[in-house]
Amino acid sequence: MSLTLRTISREQHLAYIRSLPSASHCQVPAWADVKSEWRSENLGWFDASGQLVGTGLVLYRQLPKLKRYLAYLPEGPVINWYAPNLDDWLQPMLSHLKKQGAFSVKMGPPVIIRRWDAGAVKAGIADPDVKRLRDVEATFIEPRAFEVAERLRRMGWQQGEDGGAGFGDVQPRYVYQVPLQNRSLDDILKNFNQLWRRNIKKAEKAGVQVVQGGYDDLPVWQRLYEITAERDHFRPRPLSYFQRMWTKLNDEEPGRMRLYLAVHEGEAVAAATMLTVGDHVWYSYGASANHKREVRPSNAMQWRMLRDAYAMGASVYDLRGISDSLDEKDHLFGLIQFKVGTGGQAAEYLGEWDFPLNKLLHKALDIYMSRR
Repeated sequence: MSLTLRTISREQHLAYIRSLPSASHCQVPAWADVKSEWRSENLGWFDASGQLVGTGLVLYRQLPKLKRYLAYLPEGPVINWYAPNLDDWLQPMLSHLKKQGAFSVKMGPPVIIRRWDAGAVKAGIADPDVKRLRDVEATFIEPRAFEVAERLRRMGWQQGEDGGAGFGDVQPRYVYQVPLQNRSLDDILKNFNQLWRRNIKKAEKAGVQVVQGGYDDLPVWQRLYEITAERDHFRPRPLSYFQRMWTKLNDEEPGRMRLYLAVHEGEAVAAATMLTVGDHVWYSYGASANHKREVRPSNAMQWRMLRDAYAMGASVYDLRGISDSLDEKDHLFGLIQFKVGTGGQAAEYLGEWDFPLNKLLHKALDIYMSRR
């Protein structure tokens, strides 16, 4: 298969994404507007007949004082990753990015390598000898993913270090997903664990109402998000980031981003953002107050979001990142413990891969990132 690569318009890029069942929200053209501190480019792969057969959103981050860039394709590019001629897809991309001044390329193949069902994850948590998800026997393994990894290594790509936590990559390597296709809502709820079902009922009984918010409710979201950031010791993004995200994503595709608020006695006590591309729905960001936790607003909100995703015809409700640590003493353990209650599946992606076009500058960036 003869392939050519060139810059395409946003309109061509978006039309291609719309023609697919789904793609990552980090690979839609509007994501470049969200990440406004990066320069961006839309790439297209064309077959011999001139048909567009793949796309990639590239974000360029300039090195201080140098006209050299890190080229980043988050959760992309959107190509046929299982093609036997993977070189024919990636070599033209590397040549093009080098001409654009890139000294290093980072990408995140949207390829799942392993899945663990909730039972396997729970068994791992219960076993005192098991400390990591990767030590648990997977419920499903994708052999073709190993072939992709081997092809990338042979081409000179290097796998990013994740230190085992799953958050070393810029995008999460381990995620938690609830499959929705060909299942009834009753079946999905039955697969929630007892505690989740009890908490959903508790929230209902306490009068928690989950409502959809709009742009004007983003300051309410921000207040809860900043409370969460202080409690969980992370640096929050500013309100302007979420306002930009709302405007840019929804201008491109109405309803692409939603905001949910869990309200109790007239007060918003939990909130979450949701993203949709095709039949894939993501729970993107979540936040909650320090009080009224006993009325279980977060459980009620997740159940409402999942039901809405189901009503939209989604094939998967994606709870996004988890750590692969099954150690109760690990500060990230609570994430997997909360999400496994939905009865879904933990999934491991191939992770992020780097190609150093200039080894010296690439090494300098590595050293800089490790000291941050």
